[in-house]
Amino acid sequence: MKTNRRVRLALLVAGAAALHAVEGWIPNPLTVSLGPGAKLGLANVVTVAVVMRFGWRDAVVVAVLRALLGSLIGGSFLTLGFFLSLSGAVTSAAGMGLARLVFGNRLSAVGLSLLGALLHNLAQLTVASLLARHFGLFVHLPYLMLMAIPTGYLVGTAGALLCRYLVPSNMRKGGLNEV
Repeated sequence: MKTNRRVRLALLVAGAAALHAVEGWIPNPLTVSLGPGAKLGLANVVTVAVVMRFGWRDAVVVAVLRALLGSLIGGSFLTLGFFLSLSGAVTSAAGMGLARLVFGNRLSAVGLSLLGALLHNLAQLTVASLLARHFGLFVHLPYLMLMAIPTGYLVGTAGALLCRYLVPSNMRKGGLNEV
């Protein structure tokens, strides 16, 4: 892996992990209606931007490392929340990357984000159901999908804005210029 790619990925992972941890500390009114763990998905802003600018491989790397680092920062490493976060992040990043390969620029950042939110929720419910050995947890899917619409729109819009500032090569004139 080239040094500039490593630096770029490290900075993107740091930003995504910070968003992941900060979001975990924000009181969430959705917890009352949807149960614990319902979040906006702010760390996925970085994943959407990485899928659009650098491709699915970098997006999966960012998603995995973000889940690991974010759980370490937030104090949830190797808990149920960690495994749900990791499964959702990886499935979402891989699915958005595949959609980007298939549809190219015809699918906007918001479209990618909405797809990612759907896949994220499906992966998390599947893992939770397998661990609990009870597929009745899928009763939450309609509520999660309903909440995924506004949050997916917000994350996709922010991801498109972030994508404008991500340049393919972050090394210019011998120094770090932009991420």
